Amino acid sequence: MKNLGLWFVILLGLVVVVNVMQGPSSGGAGGANLAYSDFLTKVDDGSIRSAEIRGEEIVGKTSNDEEYRTYNPGDAQLIQRLREKNVRFDAKPEESRSLLAQLFFNMLPFVLMIGIWIFLMRQMQNGAGRGAMGFGKSRAKLLVQKEGRVTFDDVAGIDEAREELQEIVDFLKDPGRFHRLGGKIPKGALLVGPPGTGKTLLARAIAGEANVPFFSISGSDFVEMFVGVGASRVRDMFEQGKKSAPCIIFIDEIDAVGRSRGAGLGGGNDEREQTLNQLLVEMDGFDANEGIIIVAATNRPDVLDPALLRPGRFDRQVVVGRPDIEGREKILGVHMKKVPLAPDVNARTIARGTPGFSGADLANLVNEAALLAARRSKRLVSMKDFEDAKDKVLMGVERKTMVMTDDEKKMTAYHEAGHAIVSVHEEASDPIHKATIIPRGRALGMVMRLPERDQYSYHRDKMYANLAVSMGGRVAEEIIFGHNKVSSGASSDISYATDLARSMVTQWGMSDKLGPLKYADNQEEVFLGHSVTRTQNVSEQTAQMIDGEVRAIVTQGYDRAKQLLSDHIDQLHALAGALLEYETLSGDEIKKVVAGEPIDRTTGTGTTTVRPASGVTAIPKAGRRSGDFGGEPAAPPA
Repeated sequence: MKNLGLWFVILLGLVVVVNVMQGPSSGGAGGANLAYSDFLTKVDDGSIRSAEIRGEEIVGKTSNDEEYRTYNPGDAQLIQRLREKNVRFDAKPEESRSLLAQLFFNMLPFVLMIGIWIFLMRQMQNGAGRGAMGFGKSRAKLLVQKEGRVTFDDVAGIDEAREELQEIVDFLKDPGRFHRLGGKIPKGALLVGPPGTGKTLLARAIAGEANVPFFSISGSDFVEMFVGVGASRVRDMFEQGKKSAPCIIFIDEIDAVGRSRGAGLGGGNDEREQTLNQLLVEMDGFDANEGIIIVAATNRPDVLDPALLRPGRFDRQVVVGRPDIEGREKILGVHMKKVPLAPDVNARTIARGTPGFSGADLANLVNEAALLAARRSKRLVSMKDFEDAKDKVLMGVERKTMVMTDDEKKMTAYHEAGHAIVSVHEEASDPIHKATIIPRGRALGMVMRLPERDQYSYHRDKMYANLAVSMGGRVAEEIIFGHNKVSSGASSDISYATDLARSMVTQWGMSDKLGPLKYADNQEEVFLGHSVTRTQNVSEQTAQMIDGEVRAIVTQGYDRAKQLLSDHIDQLHALAGALLEYETLSGDEIKKVVAGEPIDRTTGTGTTTVRPASGVTAIPKAGRRSGDFGGEPAAPPA
């Protein structure tokens, strides 16, 4: 209403200006406008009863009491003609304003223009210096959490990082307890971790726990096209912090402004380096800022300037990694509180099936399960919804429109059955959770295995088992359909096996011929969308030995898969038939098929039974082509 009233006043002023520009009024006289010639004609024929001469205007009435008005050209004979026709007339001087009124009306347009300009400039400068005149103002926002307050109780799965930041909150609440022992408040804390692990959530939790002002800003908000703007914003940000000390300033994605100087990164932008220099000085310069704690987040700590990471600026680096199985279970528990769950939902099972998932991934998984349940008109979210949501997140949406021939479906089923049979008979392999021939996204199908626990390193026997499992699909195609009928469905399996064997030879020293030496850098480069490990400069003879060892290791896995499938050919046929009929089998159902027990799925017509046989006897339903092997990453975490 205030803005509306202001614009109404401005509009009213413009109307007044228009009226002033039109000149003085005619005293309220109305009437029809007459041409001067018609006026003279009416005077001559006696139709004019009265006339009043007002400067350049003549007004009056006719004999019929009709008002008229006409322009006075200054005719010298007009008075004589009016007298001859006995017209009663009068003369008045032209209306004039006082000097003060004339000065007011002359200055009014300029006053209104200046007022409107000042109003627009103030509107442009509002909003934390985002206007045209506020380049040097900080864009840090003071976080006020009246609703949706986040605390450490909402942060799960990263207990070590939470404890590190809890100490900062305790220091802000009771600094005397630390000062008595000579402790000083930390200058800054750097949150380091992959995307989606909860760095920003931790910062919001600090704001919710600590009863101090909390300013939030992004690293990209400092840098502008004008030189010196970023440094000015850093100074203004710390000036705001001093007024509110003790306080916390959170800088998200600090690598946008904190990259190493002189490394050629970022195009050698002088503006970015000036901003970084000002940030270094403000954090721990000649005049240190007391009572201001900087909390920053990044997923690229390797590109940050060393001066930014030293003690005194960022006193501690808090690693916020991907959660383990216990952490994933706790994170799922936090997000599942907002979802009505069915009794069959087991958070532990879901946590086992999501290794490598970050907190954001798990939140997305719960949300996808809730959406699927709503789409199916359910009142509760069941375990099947979570399984389908996990398949959708990992592999994409199910492609139900794919039309495959019976031969292609049959080859698909044998390919996935080959993976599963080899996995069952390899002792070091993880247990099978699910096998499916339903394509999703870019994946055409998979055999999913769930580890019993999180694994931070892999043993040699497990690697050889994974090699054999990855070769199981190609070997099954060769055994059943012949050498000339193998398909391209094993491309991802071959790529996985090759990468794993090369890592065993060049990085982990698992080759007897080459010995425990390193032949590749740990750093990876992205080329055409794929991660490529850079190999050190080696001689041609060594490179040939590396290729030979990689080939030998992959061939060993191939031979192992061929032996297992040849020894258990009946199980291969039975499992392929079950996949053709059901399209998706659980781990328990696969065990029943391998053990020769029937699969009982009660339907409206009774019980369907599948037993081991020498050939495929089941009638296939509308199956889909598959070929992707769902295994573990080729390289264990460093």
